[in-house]
Amino acid sequence: MTAMLDTALTTIVPRQYVHRAAVSEVLLTGWQAAEQADAFVVRAQWPRGHALFAQSGGYQDPLLLVESVRQIGSLLSHAEYEVPFGHQFLMLGIGFSATRDMFVATPAPTEVELHTVCRDIVRRGKTLAGMRYEVTAMVDGVALATASAAFKCTAPGVYQRLRGDRPTRANRLPSLPVDPALVGRTGTEHVVLSQDGASGNRWEVRADTDHPIFFDHPVDHIPGMVLLEAARQAAHAATGLTDALVLDLDSSFARYAELDEPCYIEADPLGADDGGDVQVRVHGVQGRQTVFTARLVLRPRA
Repeated sequence: MTAMLDTALTTIVPRQYVHRAAVSEVLLTGWQAAEQADAFVVRAQWPRGHALFAQSGGYQDPLLLVESVRQIGSLLSHAEYEVPFGHQFLMLGIGFSATRDMFVATPAPTEVELHTVCRDIVRRGKTLAGMRYEVTAMVDGVALATASAAFKCTAPGVYQRLRGDRPTRANRLPSLPVDPALVGRTGTEHVVLSQDGASGNRWEVRADTDHPIFFDHPVDHIPGMVLLEAARQAAHAATGLTDALVLDLDSSFARYAELDEPCYIEADPLGADDGGDVQVRVHGVQGRQTVFTARLVLRPRA
């Protein structure tokens, strides 16, 4: 006799909608339009044992929320706003603010409802060219986090003229990683900060194009999620709070981070507030130009 855990059947959205090659990296399980115009309820499931964003100390990894929010933008663009496959997306910014309860792990995967409102919609002719969207993340009917993101998208021909034939592989082998214990990791395979050129709170980004998750498919730049992971690792290393939870993140991307020249991460801890939360500013630089900036708030675990 087969035991039924739930009468509702769950699947994932098509991987092409969220720009992932591996179905195992798709976090979104469905969506539906809400009553309000340009509003949607998107569902996600966070696994208990993600290969990269793994549980630790009884909490889910906060970057699962960031990746879920990122996936919403491409899902809705293709499925609701009819952006053709092949268009290139450039993340302009992404962030969230959450309670600790948002990330509490349970004996089952975390089921999340992401109530999304799309704003500042820009079209080029009839085709979506960009938008901003705001998200309220709910677990068991309780709102536990808010998030937002903005992006623009470009037709393949325009992207080719802008970018040319940029390489999709780094032109050198990844350098030696820093000690995983310094950046909240248990092994070297997911460390994205390098020993090479490290000075104070400044590190080079390790862009390992063979990494099966960070580089899920070939791209001609360092993905934004790699830069955000680098920002988090830099915040852990600069503060010494290697097991702290990131409960607040705000980021802005100014340009592509190229694969064929070093990109450096600089972290500036700003001290703790009265509640013990520590704010860190992070700056990504390549060729003396700002690639991205981020502000993270770390909360030490009780």
